[in-house]
Amino acid sequence: MHNIDCAVIGAGVVGLAIARELALAGREVLILEAEQAFGTHTSSRNSEVIHAGISYGATSLKARLCVQGKQALYRYCEERGIGHARVGKLIVASTPEDLTGLQGYLQRAEGAGVHDLRRVEQAELREMEPEVQALAAVYSPSTGIIDSHGLMLTMLGDAENAGATLVTASPVLGGAITPDGIVLRVGGDEQTELLCKTVINSAGLWATCVAQSLENFPVSKVPAIHYARGRYYTLSGPSPFRHLVYPVTREATLRVHVTLDLAKQARFGPDLEWVDSVDYHFGQEREALFYAGIRRYFPGLPDGALQPGYTGIRPRLAGPDAPLHSGAEDFRIEDERSHGVPGLINLFGIESPGLTSSLAIGEYVRTLLGER
Repeated sequence: MHNIDCAVIGAGVVGLAIARELALAGREVLILEAEQAFGTHTSSRNSEVIHAGISYGATSLKARLCVQGKQALYRYCEERGIGHARVGKLIVASTPEDLTGLQGYLQRAEGAGVHDLRRVEQAELREMEPEVQALAAVYSPSTGIIDSHGLMLTMLGDAENAGATLVTASPVLGGAITPDGIVLRVGGDEQTELLCKTVINSAGLWATCVAQSLENFPVSKVPAIHYARGRYYTLSGPSPFRHLVYPVTREATLRVHVTLDLAKQARFGPDLEWVDSVDYHFGQEREALFYAGIRRYFPGLPDGALQPGYTGIRPRLAGPDAPLHSGAEDFRIEDERSHGVPGLINLFGIESPGLTSSLAIGEYVRTLLGER
């Protein structure tokens, strides 16, 4: 058995941000990744949006870490030359009922400390996005897009330069809470056991599975997880959009976002489909719903313009019956005060805005461990 100071389970964007932060604080960090490379799941199958922090309850951990993370992420990208752009986002109201929803965004933003939102009336909206048809909108100038792979590569480089080590193809098969520390059984070509002083469970889609596999860990402290699969279509040809465009409506079949990548290609999604396992099957049974949802605000969408893109899966704590903006959908980042196990921090339900919040989450975990 090998003695380890600190093991970070999962080399997604959040795991890498935590490993970077702890390594820079002087900890000896081993990053355990089950796949052959870093960031192959949720971290690379998303919209690559830098969120403003306007969609979450003002007192939630999501709101706090998203706002802090957004600011830190823009600074980090500028300092390190990571591809990004502040393209801004328009939240559009297509019906009179949607206009009430616009006010909700303004209120949540103020509560979360985001003060740059403003309402856009129809004439100005037409100037900003000529192809978008809506009654009014809210404009978020601090929303942006990012090269998520470049971000993770830079974070990993920082962590490794500070002494951290990434070990791929090394799934955590189980372990135990012992008086001497936390034992992890690690698979791979040669299975081994690690006795760890500190373990950060940042396994994303499998974080609850990791927690459940630790003998003597209280089962009551492991929440249920719900897998939400979302598909993205790409728009063939040049994008007519200059900004990200999000409809107000919360109906899952009709709320189809427009996002842009750094090459200015437009993509639409994600939708939401509850699945029982991590399965990235695309399926085109919802294509007609995508066309209908998009044409609510982009009536000029031609037939045949949508091309299948990719899917991603979000590990959600709030299932299909949970009300929107309920506390159940907040991040859960839990240490000894929550579960009673010294040296263990579990991160559950780290979905959007996890990428935006990643640097702030790293700082938060460092603080929980008492590192300066």
